[in-house]
Amino acid sequence: MSLDVSPALLEQAERGEVDEADFVDCVRTSLPFAWEMISSLVAQLKVDGGQFADNQTPPPDEQARGQLLRALASDAIRGALQRHFGVRIAFQNCHRVAVFPLDPSVDDRLAKFTSVRGQLLNQSPELRDC
Repeated sequence: MSLDVSPALLEQAERGEVDEADFVDCVRTSLPFAWEMISSLVAQLKVDGGQFADNQTPPPDEQARGQLLRALASDAIRGALQRHFGVRIAFQNCHRVAVFPLDPSVDDRLAKFTSVRGQLLNQSPELRDC
């Protein structure tokens, strides 16, 4: 299961619209490794500026890797995180996450990061089974 959904949040979903802040809190508590990675990248981007901030360190274990994959493989989770943090999130392999500001001036850099060429250049034998 991707998220630890409280009965109250499940009731919201069953009734109709879900408060996105409640959903984001569910993601934060259910996927703490992914939450920490993304929030630290957002903080790094704010402090350092620039076109993006990224992580190139593999997760410490399979549980952490699974959290990251679950967070970024879900359109709903990724979208909620992007809106919450006010960034665009890009993902390569099993660990390389990058956050980009919403500023259109970085669109070219984001396109390079998410391109087929960018994906191929980010390959290495040690990441083959991640």
